[in-house]
Amino acid sequence: MRGPGRWWRRKSTPAKVEAYTRWSFHFMALFEFMVAGGSLLGQLVRGERGGAGEPGPTVLLFLLVAGHCVLCGVLASRSLDWHRGQRARPTRLLWAVGTATAAVAAMTVVLTGPVGPGGTDRSVDDVAFGTFVLVMAFGAGTSTLGMRNQRRVFAGVAGSAAGSGLVAFAFGVPGAVALATAVVVLFTAGFLTLTYVLSLWLLNVVHELDEARETRTRLAVAEERLRFGRDLHDVMGRNLAVIALKSELAVQLAQRERPEAVTQMVEVQRLAHETQREVREVVRGYREADLSSELAGAKGVLTAAGIDCTVTGPAVGLPAQVQSALGWVVREAATNVLRHGDPRWCAVEVRVLEERAVLTVENDGAPDGSDADGPGRGSGLIGLRERLAEIGGTLRAGPAGDGRFLLTAEVSLPSAAGAEAGVEAGTDLDSRDSDVSPSVVESDRFRIAGTRSEVTP
Repeated sequence: MRGPGRWWRRKSTPAKVEAYTRWSFHFMALFEFMVAGGSLLGQLVRGERGGAGEPGPTVLLFLLVAGHCVLCGVLASRSLDWHRGQRARPTRLLWAVGTATAAVAAMTVVLTGPVGPGGTDRSVDDVAFGTFVLVMAFGAGTSTLGMRNQRRVFAGVAGSAAGSGLVAFAFGVPGAVALATAVVVLFTAGFLTLTYVLSLWLLNVVHELDEARETRTRLAVAEERLRFGRDLHDVMGRNLAVIALKSELAVQLAQRERPEAVTQMVEVQRLAHETQREVREVVRGYREADLSSELAGAKGVLTAAGIDCTVTGPAVGLPAQVQSALGWVVREAATNVLRHGDPRWCAVEVRVLEERAVLTVENDGAPDGSDADGPGRGSGLIGLRERLAEIGGTLRAGPAGDGRFLLTAEVSLPSAAGAEAGVEAGTDLDSRDSDVSPSVVESDRFRIAGTRSEVTP
């Protein structure tokens, strides 16, 4: 059982719904064969004969019913692919199912024989007549899968029901029985059609929801890129404008052999270093992950995917470096839970001990034989190990038994002295920041304009 279970767990949710829908359609064809074919087979076993006292017509009808069931199953599968846009409309199969339905109807008429004046004075064969009704209903219901227009679907079901009643009445069936035949075919074919339509609608809804989730993810990435581009433009645009102005002023002063040119170039150098530092801060802020935000985001994404996610433990009060590293662990773990399994629950816990912080992410639905430490796995966990190793942390990930997967990240907490030193270093770094005011830019422009006027003969 491990093989089929692994095959099922590896499928995505839309793929699972599609497989369930496809096999439900196949079960409909199997049900038709079990009822109609089973009745005919029982008649043959009991030794009952056809209209001429020989089993030949009954055997032929049994084979026609079996072929009709196979064609209905294939038509249902091909029509599902057609509705999903994976193949062309199965027109030939529609004609084949219609022909097989007509052949079964004709064969049941042969077995039943005419009733009333001019015919054999005997009762209608219940087995053959039941087969006629069932095959007409299933044939009409399955054929509607090859249609998209609702009017054609309703017309096909109603036409099949009316045709069944007319054929039954034409071959000597009493009027009341013929009317009852039409009503039974109408309701049975209508029920099958409604089942097929609702199944296709549900499958389309699941695929649309999956596409919407992917679109939302892409939009989130695009929004983050826009934010990063905007921040980078705000930093680079202002400083580069000032650098361009001061460089132009330095060129003008150098052409006049003025000593102020050196001062301007020193200022350009300072602005270049400042711009480089600010760009690094922007990039660092883009790459850093906040633990609280990542925990909230992971819980929201997993809950939206139908996974019962619980988050426990403090997410604040940790050093910024530790929060960033654990935030990346949460982000990667949530991604792996969604991609590499079929979980129903996920538990995230943050514990702060005396000298270390421990983050655990546990979920069920892990594929059999999934070993995150083995070769051939993705580079996400490898990157996390490298990131944690830089701050003295470790990462362990692997199966925990009973289909559970456990990821544990441990990070050593810095001492109080080290934390204070880090704060002081950050304060000294910020103290060296100096923003370029608009007045400086305007004064440089006026100086450039004045220098140009002096150089111009």
